[in-house]
Amino acid sequence: MARRSSTLLTTSPANAAATAGFVRSFRWAQLGAVLGLLVAVALWAPAAWLASAVASMSGQRLLLADVRGSLWNGSARVILSAGPGSAEASELPERLGWALRPAWIDGGPGARLTLAQDCCIKPASPVTARLGLDRLTVRLPDATPEQPWIRWPAGWLTGLGTPWNTVAPQGLIAISAQGFVFDGRGKAVNVSGVAQVELRDFSSRLAQVTPLGSYRMSLVGGGQAPQLILMTQQGPLQLSGQGNLGARPQFRGEATAAPGSEAALANLLNIIGRREGARSIISVG
Repeated sequence: MARRSSTLLTTSPANAAATAGFVRSFRWAQLGAVLGLLVAVALWAPAAWLASAVASMSGQRLLLADVRGSLWNGSARVILSAGPGSAEASELPERLGWALRPAWIDGGPGARLTLAQDCCIKPASPVTARLGLDRLTVRLPDATPEQPWIRWPAGWLTGLGTPWNTVAPQGLIAISAQGFVFDGRGKAVNVSGVAQVELRDFSSRLAQVTPLGSYRMSLVGGGQAPQLILMTQQGPLQLSGQGNLGARPQFRGEATAAPGSEAALANLLNIIGRREGARSIISVG
């Protein structure tokens, strides 16, 4: 009995080492399996995940329907809605495609997003985003107002419900940018460059005059308080104004009728803002 116990005592350290090695190998195998699963999920993530995220972030106002493909390469019908439970909705004329790729941007990890829509988006113009701890930097592709990045029909806005379904806008929305960079670090936000949204050949069923005009809203970088500038390009309805998107966003503008159009635009001016003689005052914030 004593010899048998001695033998067990002398062999147990070897058994323990073998067991420990097996446990370590098993744990590494488990870790490898988990990492492999995560990589597979990332590579084959369905486009429906993106649709769900967009709907959630927009409060069900921007919807991706009939999604196809994956998170990295996919397409969908793009719909504007007035929100959960609303019957109001409008859709872009063609499917929107996307290609999302990881990228090394400005010395750090990021992503490159390229949108594709034959009718409406300038090809090969990616949006880039640099990601970091408590930091997000987004850069829009450069494009001129003459050759904008995006051209969408203004009638698409009616899907948002009030007041757009009452205004029933017609015309073209054109989006362009020059050196536009949004840099968010914690609660601090800095904006540089210029982004422009144009409403071209705008008309509305509320007005007897068609078209009412063409207008440009510019967002001009100014550190933590980028400026908003509204101006009229042409047309009988004259719009102008200025504001900023600082800690307390605000905008002050006015609408007037060009000489000879006062009577035809009187009702529309009453709707746009607060009347002060011939002017209609627009105030936000």
